[in-house]
Amino acid sequence: MSNDKAGEGKPSKHIRLTSHPGQQGSNGSPIIHWGAGSASERGPVIGTTTNRSQRNVIGTHSGSYGVYRALAVAAGNLVKGHRADLTNTSPTDLIGPHPQWCDAEKMVSIDPWGASVADVFSDHIAQGYDVRPTIAVTKAHIDLPEIHHALTFHRLIPDNRIFLENGSAVVTKVAIEPVWWLPGVAKRFNVSESDLRRNLFEETGGMYPELVTRSDLEVFLPPIGGQTLYIFGNPKDLANPEVTLTARVHDECNGSDVFGSDICTCRPYLTHAIEECIRGAQQGGVGLIAYSRKEGRALGEVTKFLVYNARKRQLGGDSADKYFLRTECVAGVQDMRFQELMPDVLHWLGVQKIHRLVSMSNDKYNAIVGSGIDVGTRVKIPDELVPADAQVEIEAKIAAGYYTDGAVPDETSLASTKGRDLDG
Repeated sequence: MSNDKAGEGKPSKHIRLTSHPGQQGSNGSPIIHWGAGSASERGPVIGTTTNRSQRNVIGTHSGSYGVYRALAVAAGNLVKGHRADLTNTSPTDLIGPHPQWCDAEKMVSIDPWGASVADVFSDHIAQGYDVRPTIAVTKAHIDLPEIHHALTFHRLIPDNRIFLENGSAVVTKVAIEPVWWLPGVAKRFNVSESDLRRNLFEETGGMYPELVTRSDLEVFLPPIGGQTLYIFGNPKDLANPEVTLTARVHDECNGSDVFGSDICTCRPYLTHAIEECIRGAQQGGVGLIAYSRKEGRALGEVTKFLVYNARKRQLGGDSADKYFLRTECVAGVQDMRFQELMPDVLHWLGVQKIHRLVSMSNDKYNAIVGSGIDVGTRVKIPDELVPADAQVEIEAKIAAGYYTDGAVPDETSLASTKGRDLDG
């Protein structure tokens, strides 16, 4: 809708479409030059709806939370056109700039300047442009029962710098919203930009017509979840290949990560990685957990639960030899996480080498190494941390090529590895 006032100070009910040139981002709004050598050359990302003539992207900030914002406006709880007061919101730790920020090949899904817009785009803001951060950096303590267990059994010793006497750990937290440069995303997936745009348009039910009508707009703010980083130690050390980096790139699993469901290894592997990150930081290194919202292999939680039922009810019960088959039968594909975009966050941090990668996934390893980041040792989940019902998952993954320093199960072993039934 237009922001013009119509009679008695009320907002106009006129709906102004933005699907054609001349309706959006054509009245002197900054042009985005992705991969430029500085913030001023690159230009700000403006996805706010307060002034449509300023917008220079497709979509809006906050991903799927934009829908909640719309509900708040519709319900009268949020004043349409509210502008964020960014006083005292600046990052607690400055990240970069790093050489990778000015390389359009290295980052196509993150705005590298997204945490510092109040500084690097202060002139635009002073001119009235509604530029908002897409990255926030803060400090916190995290407190997990598994880490308390490590304290109790003296696997971790408090140092009152990284790990405190009360069993909590000191971290720097970073929240990142996705910002996609469509030409670069298309190249990562080896498809044409026009095909990418058309499929994004069609598979979102025509939600963003600008994808197919506005080829002049190259940046898209997709309606998806972002990433959260947890850094143990000095964030500046992440860019120093001489400082030992322990890292895990973890994809969301609400059932296990939050509620401790034992059908998979997600929470045990995550908490093990946190313990390794704390230990590494205490020894003079730095630790990193990169957590991505890709629930159920990016298939979604409903699909994941449907697959659980199919696995448990199939003839012969839940077995490792049919682990991937049941997912593909329900979803049409085994996995939609597609790690091609994942290394971007590592390049944003300036990472050049991961000395200890706490992951068994070859997809993640190959994506990281393929992006030019060196990887030293790979760390598998300890056998004793794998829940009984998750043996089906871990055996199937190892047989499919996941990293292991142990034996690879054969077909007979896979068929005999069983999970409990639904009533078990």
